[in-house]
Amino acid sequence: MHQNPARAHSRTDSPLGPLRLAASAHGLSGVWFTSQCHSPSDALLQTWVNDPEHPILLAAIKQLRAYFRAERLHFDLPLDVCVGTPFQQSVWHALQHIPAGQTCSYGELADLLGRPKAARAVGLALGRNPLALVLPCHRVLGRQGALCGYAGGLDRKAALLVLEQAALGLRHAPPPCPRP
Repeated sequence: MHQNPARAHSRTDSPLGPLRLAASAHGLSGVWFTSQCHSPSDALLQTWVNDPEHPILLAAIKQLRAYFRAERLHFDLPLDVCVGTPFQQSVWHALQHIPAGQTCSYGELADLLGRPKAARAVGLALGRNPLALVLPCHRVLGRQGALCGYAGGLDRKAALLVLEQAALGLRHAPPPCPRP
Protein backbone atom coordinates (compact mmCIF):
# COMPACT_ATOMS: atom_id res chain seq x y z
CA MET A 1 0.00 0.00 0.00
CA HIS A 2 1.41 3.39 -0.96
CA GLN A 3 0.24 6.86 -0.17
CA ASN A 4 -0.11 9.20 -3.11
CA PRO A 5 0.62 12.74 -1.91
CA ALA A 6 -0.09 14.49 -5.23
CA ARG A 7 -3.84 14.80 -5.57
CA ALA A 8 -6.08 17.13 -7.46
CA HIS A 9 -9.61 17.75 -6.28
CA SER A 10 -12.76 19.41 -7.45
CA ARG A 11 -16.43 19.65 -6.53
CA THR A 12 -19.55 19.06 -8.54
CA ASP A 13 -23.23 19.16 -7.82
CA SER A 14 -25.50 16.13 -7.95
CA PRO A 15 -29.21 15.62 -7.35
CA LEU A 16 -28.25 14.11 -3.97
CA GLY A 17 -25.95 16.92 -2.88
CA PRO A 18 -22.47 18.21 -3.66
CA LEU A 19 -19.71 15.72 -4.42
CA ARG A 20 -15.97 16.08 -3.78
CA LEU A 21 -13.76 14.26 -6.29
CA ALA A 22 -10.05 13.52 -6.09
CA ALA A 23 -7.57 12.20 -8.63
CA SER A 24 -3.92 11.38 -8.92
CA ALA A 25 -1.86 11.08 -12.07
CA HIS A 26 -2.91 7.39 -12.11
CA GLY A 27 -6.66 7.68 -11.80
CA LEU A 28 -9.72 8.70 -9.87
CA SER A 29 -8.97 8.27 -6.18
CA GLY A 30 -12.01 9.67 -4.45
CA VAL A 31 -15.71 10.48 -4.76
CA TRP A 32 -17.49 11.56 -1.59
CA PHE A 33 -20.67 13.39 -0.77
CA THR A 34 -19.43 16.51 1.03
CA SER A 35 -21.27 15.54 4.23
CA GLN A 36 -20.27 11.88 4.05
CA CYS A 37 -18.62 10.02 6.91
CA HIS A 38 -14.91 9.38 6.38
CA SER A 39 -14.51 12.02 3.67
CA PRO A 40 -11.25 13.97 3.55
CA SER A 41 -10.75 16.53 6.29
CA ASP A 42 -10.49 20.22 5.47
CA ALA A 43 -6.84 20.10 6.56
CA LEU A 44 -6.11 17.30 4.10
CA LEU A 45 -8.00 19.04 1.30
CA GLN A 46 -5.75 22.08 1.79
CA THR A 47 -2.75 19.92 0.84
CA TRP A 48 -4.37 18.94 -2.46
CA VAL A 49 -4.52 21.10 -5.60
CA ASN A 50 -7.94 22.44 -6.54
CA ASP A 51 -7.97 21.60 -10.26
CA PRO A 52 -11.43 21.55 -11.85
CA GLU A 53 -9.76 21.10 -15.26
CA HIS A 54 -7.92 17.88 -14.33
CA PRO A 55 -8.73 15.44 -17.17
CA ILE A 56 -9.63 12.52 -14.89
CA LEU A 57 -11.87 14.74 -12.77
CA LEU A 58 -13.57 16.12 -15.89
CA ALA A 59 -14.18 12.58 -17.19
CA ALA A 60 -15.53 11.51 -13.80
CA ILE A 61 -17.89 14.49 -13.60
CA LYS A 62 -19.17 13.76 -17.12
CA GLN A 63 -19.84 10.11 -16.22
CA LEU A 64 -21.43 11.00 -12.87
CA ARG A 65 -23.82 13.42 -14.59
CA ALA A 66 -24.77 10.69 -17.08
CA TYR A 67 -25.28 8.29 -14.16
CA PHE A 68 -27.68 10.68 -12.42
CA ARG A 69 -29.59 11.11 -15.71
CA ALA A 70 -29.85 7.27 -15.81
CA GLU A 71 -27.91 7.25 -19.10
CA ARG A 72 -24.99 5.31 -17.60
CA LEU A 73 -25.04 2.75 -14.81
CA HIS A 74 -21.37 1.80 -14.68
CA PHE A 75 -18.19 3.81 -14.80
CA ASP A 76 -15.26 3.48 -17.15
CA LEU A 77 -12.50 5.45 -15.44
CA PRO A 78 -8.93 4.70 -14.42
CA LEU A 79 -8.95 4.17 -10.66
CA ASP A 80 -6.19 4.77 -8.13
CA VAL A 81 -7.25 3.09 -4.91
CA CYS A 82 -3.95 3.21 -3.07
CA VAL A 83 -5.43 3.60 0.41
CA GLY A 84 -6.86 0.99 2.73
CA THR A 85 -5.78 -2.36 4.01
CA PRO A 86 -5.50 -5.35 1.69
CA PHE A 87 -8.85 -6.61 3.05
CA GLN A 88 -10.55 -3.25 2.42
CA GLN A 89 -9.14 -3.18 -1.09
CA SER A 90 -10.46 -6.71 -1.75
CA VAL A 91 -13.93 -5.63 -0.60
CA TRP A 92 -13.82 -2.51 -2.78
CA HIS A 93 -12.65 -4.55 -5.76
CA ALA A 94 -15.50 -7.02 -5.27
CA LEU A 95 -18.03 -4.17 -5.51
CA GLN A 96 -17.17 -3.75 -9.18
CA HIS A 97 -18.78 -7.15 -9.83
CA ILE A 98 -22.23 -6.22 -8.50
CA PRO A 99 -24.13 -5.01 -11.57
CA ALA A 100 -26.56 -2.12 -11.47
CA GLY A 101 -30.00 -3.35 -10.53
CA GLN A 102 -28.63 -6.13 -8.35
CA THR A 103 -27.92 -6.14 -4.65
CA CYS A 104 -25.91 -8.25 -2.29
CA SER A 105 -25.95 -8.64 1.47
CA TYR A 106 -22.93 -8.02 3.64
CA GLY A 107 -22.87 -11.75 4.42
CA GLU A 108 -23.08 -12.73 0.75
CA LEU A 109 -20.22 -10.39 -0.07
CA ALA A 110 -18.17 -11.89 2.76
CA ASP A 111 -18.93 -15.36 1.35
CA LEU A 112 -17.82 -14.27 -2.13
CA LEU A 113 -14.54 -13.11 -0.61
CA GLY A 114 -14.04 -16.50 1.04
CA ARG A 115 -14.52 -14.95 4.50
CA PRO A 116 -17.99 -16.15 5.54
CA LYS A 117 -17.67 -14.85 9.12
CA ALA A 118 -16.50 -11.39 8.04
CA ALA A 119 -19.83 -9.68 7.30
CA ARG A 120 -19.19 -7.04 9.96
CA ALA A 121 -15.66 -6.40 8.63
CA VAL A 122 -17.11 -6.10 5.12
CA GLY A 123 -19.50 -3.44 6.43
CA LEU A 124 -16.65 -1.53 8.05
CA ALA A 125 -14.63 -1.68 4.81
CA LEU A 126 -17.62 -0.41 2.84
CA GLY A 127 -17.92 2.53 5.21
CA ARG A 128 -14.38 3.55 4.20
CA ASN A 129 -14.98 3.15 0.45
CA PRO A 130 -13.19 6.14 -1.11
CA LEU A 131 -15.13 5.94 -4.38
CA ALA A 132 -18.83 6.30 -3.61
CA LEU A 133 -21.02 5.50 -6.63
CA VAL A 134 -18.06 4.37 -8.74
CA LEU A 135 -17.45 1.39 -6.43
CA PRO A 136 -21.14 0.78 -5.71
CA CYS A 137 -21.31 0.05 -2.00
CA HIS A 138 -24.91 1.33 -2.09
CA ARG A 139 -25.79 -2.04 -3.68
CA VAL A 140 -24.91 -3.90 -0.47
CA LEU A 141 -27.82 -4.43 1.90
CA GLY A 142 -28.40 -5.97 5.30
CA ARG A 143 -30.01 -9.31 5.98
CA GLN A 144 -33.24 -9.92 4.09
CA GLY A 145 -32.74 -6.75 2.04
CA ALA A 146 -32.66 -4.33 4.96
CA LEU A 147 -31.50 -0.86 4.03
CA CYS A 148 -28.62 -0.12 6.37
CA GLY A 149 -25.09 1.20 6.59
CA TYR A 150 -24.23 3.85 4.00
CA ALA A 151 -21.63 6.52 4.79
CA GLY A 152 -23.45 8.99 2.55
CA GLY A 153 -26.76 8.49 4.40
CA LEU A 154 -29.57 5.97 4.03
CA ASP A 155 -31.73 8.45 2.11
CA ARG A 156 -29.04 8.64 -0.57
CA LYS A 157 -28.57 4.86 -0.61
CA ALA A 158 -32.31 4.39 -1.20
CA ALA A 159 -32.35 7.07 -3.91
CA LEU A 160 -29.41 5.46 -5.73
CA LEU A 161 -31.09 2.06 -5.72
CA VAL A 162 -34.35 3.56 -7.00
CA LEU A 163 -32.47 5.45 -9.73
CA GLU A 164 -30.76 2.27 -10.94
CA GLN A 165 -33.93 0.17 -10.78
CA ALA A 166 -35.89 2.79 -12.71
CA ALA A 167 -33.15 3.07 -15.34
CA LEU A 168 -33.32 -0.69 -15.85
CA GLY A 169 -37.11 -0.75 -15.84
CA LEU A 170 -37.25 -2.88 -12.68
CA ARG A 171 -40.42 -2.68 -10.63
CA HIS A 172 -39.64 -5.30 -8.01
CA ALA A 173 -36.81 -6.11 -5.69
CA PRO A 174 -33.54 -6.45 -7.56
CA PRO A 175 -32.06 -9.90 -8.19
CA PRO A 176 -29.56 -11.20 -5.64
CA CYS A 177 -25.81 -10.82 -5.78
CA PRO A 178 -24.30 -12.72 -8.71
CA ARG A 179 -22.29 -15.83 -7.91
CA PRO A 180 -18.88 -16.21 -9.53
